[in-house]
Amino acid sequence: MLLSASVLAQTESGSRSIVDSIQYEHWKARYLNLDSLANPIMVELEPKFRDTIVIRDEVIIPQILEEVPITPFALNNLSAEKKWYFFGQNNLVFNQASFSNWNSGGNNSIGAIGKMNYNLSYKNKKHYLENIMQLGFGWNAAEGQTSRKTEDFINFMSNYGYDLGKHYYLSTGFQLVTQFAPGFNYSETPDPSYQDRISRFMAPGYVNAGIGFSYNPTENFQIILRPANGKFTFVTDPLLQRAGRYGLERDGQSVRSEIGAMMNILYRLKIYKDMNLDNQLNFFSNYVSHPERVDIAYNGVLNIKLNRFISTLLSLELAYDHDQIQKLQRKQTLGIGFSYNIGEQSTDKLRAKKAIKPFIAK
Repeated sequence: MLLSASVLAQTESGSRSIVDSIQYEHWKARYLNLDSLANPIMVELEPKFRDTIVIRDEVIIPQILEEVPITPFALNNLSAEKKWYFFGQNNLVFNQASFSNWNSGGNNSIGAIGKMNYNLSYKNKKHYLENIMQLGFGWNAAEGQTSRKTEDFINFMSNYGYDLGKHYYLSTGFQLVTQFAPGFNYSETPDPSYQDRISRFMAPGYVNAGIGFSYNPTENFQIILRPANGKFTFVTDPLLQRAGRYGLERDGQSVRSEIGAMMNILYRLKIYKDMNLDNQLNFFSNYVSHPERVDIAYNGVLNIKLNRFISTLLSLELAYDHDQIQKLQRKQTLGIGFSYNIGEQSTDKLRAKKAIKPFIAK
């Protein structure tokens, strides 16, 4: 029995040696030679991400127009280093009505309103300069009536700011407000002549100049406070230089000067995707004469974009100046027309959107 067990053990050991030899030859043929890693050969592989489409030909990424608020905050947060910044907006609104055998009656009429808003700004380190020009003119012609002005304004502003940190700026600048053409009171003179004018270019004209501070934490909100501000009312037309008109204190006076404090608040609200409401509220208090009688002016514009070029504009202007008329002044306009923007576009925001991110030009 011992002899038989010894013979069987030697037979099993020989069979196991043969199996191990076959496995070694199989491993040697299929697996890497570890000694070859001393001189590795690197193969360049091009990574491809799941959300990336690689296009070999040149690709032009379409730019989507987007209105940009013009504030120091917007310039300070641009990704590209630049000094000059330009943006312009043009609006043209037409209205027309025609009647023939219409039982309810009505007069044939045609009219148009054009508005332009241009901004040229400069930024160099902590220095900031903005120049804004706003122009508007509109007229309406109806059957049986003379052509009448429906919109007329010139608004030029220039402001200098120095960055003090934490969205505060040292602010100084001036503003000029006047109009293009003579104005008339059509309720008193339905068919007026030039001698019936109640206003014209620089009659009146308003100039504000002062120094103070501004706070601009976001691109949609800005407060300008100038505790030292001069307000000057110009009436260059001798026919209109009468006591009581536009706050003049005596006949023949061409300039009325006021020294006080001014505050301007700008707020832009995005109501919906293509619906924006721009608000501007201005206060002025005269230090010398009745500082409690604060001049208030509000301007609100609701802009509804129907597409890239067509938009609806609804504007409301409110004003109260005790020295001119002790009543609330109101002007409201509504129109649908053509809108076109030029200049700097909000590409920084668009670049972060995944809608245009997949395209990479090679």
